[in-house]
Amino acid sequence: MKIFTSAQVHELDKYTIENEPIKSVDLMERAAKALTQAIADSWGYTTPVIIFAGPGNNGGDALAVARMLIDKNYDVTAYLFNISGHLSEDCMINKKRLIEKRSKALIEVTQEFEPPQLEEGMLVVDGLFGSGINKPLAGGFSSLVKYINASPAQVVSIDVPSGLMTEDNTYNVRANIIRADMTLTLQLPKLSFLFPENQIFIGKLKVLDIRLSKQGMEKIDANYTLLEENDVRPRLLKRDPFAHKGKMGNALIIAGSYGMAGASVLATKACLRVGVGKVTTHTPKRNCNILQVSVPEAIIQFDREETTFSEAVDTEDFNALGIGPGLGTSEQTAIAIIAQLRRSQCPTVVDADAINILASHRAWLQQLPKGIIMTPHPKEFDRLEGHSGDSFERLMKARDLAERLQAYIVLKGHHTSLCLPDGHIIFNSTGNAGMATAGSGDVLTGIITGLLARGYNQENACVVGMYLHGLAGDIAARELGEESVIASDLIQNLPYAFKRLNE
Repeated sequence: MKIFTSAQVHELDKYTIENEPIKSVDLMERAAKALTQAIADSWGYTTPVIIFAGPGNNGGDALAVARMLIDKNYDVTAYLFNISGHLSEDCMINKKRLIEKRSKALIEVTQEFEPPQLEEGMLVVDGLFGSGINKPLAGGFSSLVKYINASPAQVVSIDVPSGLMTEDNTYNVRANIIRADMTLTLQLPKLSFLFPENQIFIGKLKVLDIRLSKQGMEKIDANYTLLEENDVRPRLLKRDPFAHKGKMGNALIIAGSYGMAGASVLATKACLRVGVGKVTTHTPKRNCNILQVSVPEAIIQFDREETTFSEAVDTEDFNALGIGPGLGTSEQTAIAIIAQLRRSQCPTVVDADAINILASHRAWLQQLPKGIIMTPHPKEFDRLEGHSGDSFERLMKARDLAERLQAYIVLKGHHTSLCLPDGHIIFNSTGNAGMATAGSGDVLTGIITGLLARGYNQENACVVGMYLHGLAGDIAARELGEESVIASDLIQNLPYAFKRLNE
């Protein structure tokens, strides 16, 4: 699913109007019907409704919704803010239609505004501003937003909570953004909806299909994509019925200092679970018994040191390398890691302490091979590229780093994002809060490494890997509840995630 910028959404609306063809006011009517039905599905007709409509097309949507809710016997009062004396053409048409339906339902605000009492049990429909704003709300509108947010009434926002920008909110004033209980967005989610700090404004999200042109969506290039199951299935490699372990890939995992053997266990098990033929785990000598007992299927290769990774190993016989989980950040390990990355001859996944070491030795970034995969969580990335004010700024830094290094940056989070070397960004749609547990990242490293060894290219290994990782977490959460999910549960549910994708 493509995610469009606000400018591209406007372009898509225009394309639909010109090529369906349909009048813009009739397209607004179509949207309003979907919005009205969604509101009626969640709030009964005994709920008093207060509608705040702005002077643009978001306000036009809101006035059309007011008229349709009246037809469904709702008690509706609509406030239309016409401070400048100029309404958009479609807003003006819907103002006239509402007056013709029930003139007393509309209060037009041109100067002074006496806000209505907002009480518990009421519903506020926020139709002040949609996706077109590019600066923080100020003046009377910011006061109105604060008044709504302070009230006990429930709030549903049309398309975008007023005050929230659809992409970059780095310099926005968060106090001047509507905090909706539900957001009814039109046709496609907006980029800012995918960032954790904006969830407080969005509430429950519903995406309403208003039948914008499919041809238009195909024609407009988008820099952002939200993964869907049907995007992942075609990327899966079929298993040869005559395969043997020698043909299914040979992976190397370098992980686990003494006391962190669990990281190497999780990465190794996850690597095996994605169908790779053989996995060799390189780990300090003291982890021997733990690995042999925990993962009998793996080949264990011991470092010459008792407790740390100390020396790069040959990768000539391996199809993929995963390095970093639980390695620690000693100077000896740091030197071994950069030596390993320089000499590796196979696709490589860099995670955890390997990323932390690169953050402490930033000059080494220039020595990384093209096509390398890095899988940082937000704090690891901030150590690498400096503090970010919000998720959008961090994402832009990750995109720039991927382009600069010609690398694949998997930025982990609720919507894990994959930044490709060409600047495109793919967001994952699977996963849940139960996966916020130690070891989840080690599992992802093992999954992606195993897929690389199987023969997936870097992009497909990352896309399939992060989708499977989240899907296994979703299956685990359904069975166990989010509170009780641990990293091992993700590995145990990988087979069911694969089965779902293969069905």
